[in-house]
Amino acid sequence: MMWIIQVHLQWLMKLSIIRRRWKDEGICSGGHIFMCDICNTAFLDKNVLKRHARIHSEERPHVCDVCEKSFKFLYTLKMHKRIHTGDLPYACVECNKSFRYSGQLKVHQSIHTGEQPYSCDICNKVFTRQDHLKLHQRKHTGERPYRCVVCSKPFTEQGNLKKHQHIHTGQRPYSCGICKKSFTGQGHLKVHQRIHTGRPYSCGICKKSFTGQGI
Repeated sequence: MMWIIQVHLQWLMKLSIIRRRWKDEGICSGGHIFMCDICNTAFLDKNVLKRHARIHSEERPHVCDVCEKSFKFLYTLKMHKRIHTGDLPYACVECNKSFRYSGQLKVHQSIHTGEQPYSCDICNKVFTRQDHLKLHQRKHTGERPYRCVVCSKPFTEQGNLKKHQHIHTGQRPYSCGICKKSFTGQGHLKVHQRIHTGRPYSCGICKKSFTGQGI
């Protein structure tokens, strides 16, 4: 019973702090505050709290009428539908390249500005995107969160795991447009295509050319 009282007192204290802060900021004048009983996030509108609660639940009431994929929020469904419509509403003012999402445009703009705001705290290497930094940091930590369910081989990136799984499935999704030979990975296809297009790597001494850099 004592722990219930303690939790309730902590909840009241947090509520009091939120009220005081919102009043100081001119957000709330003492009206009712609705709090999430899972993460204690506070809201002024009960309907907003209801939408927020879906984060913690498996409820996905918004369904795509094209592919039947479901979403927790209406705005995520609307963004998803751009995949089917081809709508690219966000255009770069520098080069007019268009994007499906505002976040993609923001990342792209760093190409023009040269901005690299994400820095590795171990080697100080900088990146334009936070997810690129996260992938890079796995080189230092050795983290390999993606594991093959067939052979248990671990990978740092989900994309590399998907490529690896083609070994088990026998799937060869990358096909040469000239001779129709197929490959499990795009990199293998690119190396193969040099048979048709030429040998870009040459020896600095004897000038003999090769299709790949490997020895």
